[in-house]
Amino acid sequence: MDQRELLDSIPTQLWIGGEPIDAEGGATFPVRDPATGDTLVEVADATPADAMRALDAAVAAQRDWAATPARERGEILRAVFEAITARADDMALLMTLEMGKAIAESKAEIKYGAEFFRWFSEEAVRIAGRYQPAPAGNGRILVTRQPVGPCLAITPWNFPLAMGTRKIGPALAAGCTMIVKPASETPLTMLLLAQLCAEAGLPKGVLSVVTTSKSGAVTAPLIDDPRLRKLTFTGSTGVGKKLVESSAKGLLRTSMELGGNAPFVVFDDADIDKAVEGAMLAKLRNGGEACTAANRFHVQRSVLAEFTSKLVEKMSSMKLGLGTDPETKLGPLVNADQLETVTELVDDAVAAGATLSLGGSAPGGAGYFYPATVLTDVPDTARILKEEVFGPVAPIVGFDTEDDGIAAANDTEFGLVAYIYTENLDRALRVAEALETGMVGVNRGVISDAAAPFGGVKQSGFGREGGFEGINEYLETKYIALT
Repeated sequence: MDQRELLDSIPTQLWIGGEPIDAEGGATFPVRDPATGDTLVEVADATPADAMRALDAAVAAQRDWAATPARERGEILRAVFEAITARADDMALLMTLEMGKAIAESKAEIKYGAEFFRWFSEEAVRIAGRYQPAPAGNGRILVTRQPVGPCLAITPWNFPLAMGTRKIGPALAAGCTMIVKPASETPLTMLLLAQLCAEAGLPKGVLSVVTTSKSGAVTAPLIDDPRLRKLTFTGSTGVGKKLVESSAKGLLRTSMELGGNAPFVVFDDADIDKAVEGAMLAKLRNGGEACTAANRFHVQRSVLAEFTSKLVEKMSSMKLGLGTDPETKLGPLVNADQLETVTELVDDAVAAGATLSLGGSAPGGAGYFYPATVLTDVPDTARILKEEVFGPVAPIVGFDTEDDGIAAANDTEFGLVAYIYTENLDRALRVAEALETGMVGVNRGVISDAAAPFGGVKQSGFGREGGFEGINEYLETKYIALT
């Protein structure tokens, strides 16, 4: 489809009870193209009453969905995976239009996001319990796993499909119903996904999508309602803390995938060419707008000059432009606020004494563009070493010993992911175990995998998504005592 045909074909109303419906009062809000600032479409702007309608639908569908045979749930998830795959080009174009990323990046996300439906279609039939004699000999112990119940997922704008599918997939596989509140910047991909789920045979009410420009006001009554039993969120640490606090009233099950400040550590025995290739992936995947993006580069001094020069050369080839242009490597940032944040962090680092080795200045004009940027000699006082930049900026600092590298990597309140490059297996394992993160990439710039547990420690949150572990977030354990 061309752009206009695609935009005209997707749902722009709320998706509640298995069908599109208008928001109460008919209110809408614009979805804008970050490359131009132009309005793509208007979508329904939900009210708290609309959110409660979605919860009513989820509660009404919960019992029957939980009782649906696991094989049947799995087959529906598999059908959705196939539907996403069949519509991959359309979904990628839609994602690029609303989020801005290069079309190649969107296609990669569609493949990755769809994989959560395939993975959890297979996990649906592997929900296990256990049976054993009581040690005292006075009975038997039976342990079963049951769905938590209706869930609320709040998803971010940077991965409009994958941040939803890695929550929806395990929830539906476990037998839970779910309401998704996507980011107001990028609601279109999730609305199209809801339509594909319905076409694949998902029963009405099992999945609802509530779009709104008033996130806090709309989600608050859901979180306060005792019928909701699970809250899952991907986003900033500050918002995550507020949601956890709100969820405490009802003792909701929560899983939080929050901010990151990923270190990329290059040791003196690393293959520098491979390290630079990995750095390009870790830094510039999704234009740097990823919680897993390498946020700061710590390079052992004996290889610092070589790594820096090669990284500058590679990053200088990143063509900035419209995401829909196949030649584009780096699309716009998502909005004006994000452009301002990136600009402020770079300017602060330069003012503190960092050297601007590449980029460092927005081109101006329409859209929210920022070029690939490299900062060297970055002082410890620079905010960019402490704050998540969420943009195509690579600050580089040197270190002396292995212990210095580990200490620098761990010098953050966050603990989502770290990357290390070394050709020594003993060092790789030693350092990986010493790093205070939930995930470590060893000689790899991309670590995300539907079959692996994704999540962090410290201020990066708790809970895991993906892997065998992901479905456990949506299951309760029940012990039955037998004579």
